[in-house]
Amino acid sequence: MKKSLPVVNVLTDFFNLYLPTAKGLSHNTITSYEYAFQLLFEYVNDEKQIPPESVSFQSLSNGTVLDYLNWLETNRQCSTRTRNQRLAAISSFAKYAMKQKFSEALTFGSEVINIPKKKVPKNDDVVYFTIKEIEIILGLPNNLTKIGNRDMVLLSVLYASGARAQELCDLTVNDIHFGEKTSLRLVGKGNKSRSVIITDECAELLKSYLQNSPMTTSQMKSRASHIFSSQTHEHMTVSCVEGIVKKYMTIAKAAHPKLFKCKSYSPHSFRHSIAVHMLESDIPLPVIKNFLGHASIQSTLVYAKVTPELANKYLREKGFGASLPKNSETTTPRTTLLPFLDKISKRNRSG
Repeated sequence: MKKSLPVVNVLTDFFNLYLPTAKGLSHNTITSYEYAFQLLFEYVNDEKQIPPESVSFQSLSNGTVLDYLNWLETNRQCSTRTRNQRLAAISSFAKYAMKQKFSEALTFGSEVINIPKKKVPKNDDVVYFTIKEIEIILGLPNNLTKIGNRDMVLLSVLYASGARAQELCDLTVNDIHFGEKTSLRLVGKGNKSRSVIITDECAELLKSYLQNSPMTTSQMKSRASHIFSSQTHEHMTVSCVEGIVKKYMTIAKAAHPKLFKCKSYSPHSFRHSIAVHMLESDIPLPVIKNFLGHASIQSTLVYAKVTPELANKYLREKGFGASLPKNSETTTPRTTLLPFLDKISKRNRSG
């Protein structure tokens, strides 16, 4: 009987050659694809007891990918949008695999390509914190300990800058410009960079963190050193940021059962929160669009309608006399990098 081809053999060229060279995808997009497979192999390892290096196209067939997507939504409480992003990554690989290894990957590829994207509910992913909830979260880390202080500064910067999790991970000493107003250079989707100004309070926390960091020796190692590191790696990963957020959300929900009503929160909830709070403070949508790095104002418009108050305010600004009724319903809606995936990526971004 012919031995099944390990998927990792094909994944290597997919990540190292096809995506960056043939497709020309950005660093952040490739990282997102890698994370989709990291979770997929963890799922297969946990549910089917198949280690990553032994996963074949056959073991990813017969409904495995669909089961994985359902697992993302139920066990990890991922949003529909995130579920669709993970599917997009696997679909891209399925098409590539069928071109490279047609007979071995045919069943797997055919199944994946026929899995439909889920319709994203209105306001999906707009899970945010109130001002009071943000104050509680930022006060939870014990800043007298090294890890607690790092977490406090990390969560503060995540909120104050509106950074995506990957943007936060990629932030280096060279990206911070202290002055009368402190700004951060963030590199987002499509390798597009933007400069955002953070509050004076957050700037002081960040400055103190850097001054007391080991990076102060040897000229902070290098201006290219990353601001936030895990306990084992200099370059933190998105999964590590997710773990930090999950840790403090568990504490916050237990201590304040009448608050934090959403089923789950993620690092992106901090980004949503600053956008909603900026709107509540009468900052115009175009300014928020640039702050968040949105390509289109349509992406920013979702924040104008997450509460009846903001919806009414937006309608009034547009010159519409009618407004939504006050009781209108609105929808508010363990991972470490696997060793073999770490080897696949030449960029060595484990954390």
